[in-house]
Amino acid sequence: ETEEIYQALVTGTRDYVRKCGFTKVLVGLSGGIDSALTTCIAMDALGADNVIGISMPSRFSSKGSVIDAEKLSENLGIDMWSIPIEEAHQAYINMLEKPFNGTNAGVAEENIQSRIRGNILMAISNKFGWMVLATGNKSEMAMGYATLYGDMAGGFAVLKDVPKTMVYKLAEWLNHRDPSMSRIPQSILDKPPSAELKPGQKDQDSLPPYDILDAVLQDYVEGDRSFNDIVSLGYDEKMVRHIITAVDRNEYKRRQAPLGVKISPK
Repeated sequence: ETEEIYQALVTGTRDYVRKCGFTKVLVGLSGGIDSALTTCIAMDALGADNVIGISMPSRFSSKGSVIDAEKLSENLGIDMWSIPIEEAHQAYINMLEKPFNGTNAGVAEENIQSRIRGNILMAISNKFGWMVLATGNKSEMAMGYATLYGDMAGGFAVLKDVPKTMVYKLAEWLNHRDPSMSRIPQSILDKPPSAELKPGQKDQDSLPPYDILDAVLQDYVEGDRSFNDIVSLGYDEKMVRHIITAVDRNEYKRRQAPLGVKISPK
């Protein structure tokens, strides 16, 4: 099943990019698992010469993530451009100082970084005629854990129908397929997922553990199970309500997301 899903993602990406008249693609390389897997799929779909990785570190990007992005690009043999965003980030903070005066810093300030990155990717896309591949996965899209006009920007969302737990399975399968060449650095597989938009941020500060989240999403989205049905399976009532509310509330985001490869009934 894992290999079949991977080949479907490769085939879907290749067909869509080529039929839209593009030859090259851009991927924002964060040093995380989603962008790493997206880049591997793009390379197998289009060839290493047709994939450009863009590293856009901010003041909150860990040194390890920057190194991981560099190592991934070396492993895959793709070009990687580094475009730090600190100057633009500070300019936004300065511009918004007056209207934001008297408020506490929060999600709005964090998402500025993601939207700067989206702008950079689209500027390069406009300049050279290359398609941007968004890197968000199904678990994040379900919960709205994504930034409109930020990391959701792009022409095609390769992992849009791939739950986070499957992202890890695909990455591990890919590395084990050819033991002579570990494509995705082990450090990317081992570190806790993080958007790195504030100090010490981890996905599980905002989301349930992915193995539980994906199981509940499977029951609710694919299985059409009700709140009471899911709670009866032994899940925490408060957590299930949080997940279902987030899924329903964030439909407006998903309606604006790029198309992607469909690998499940819904």
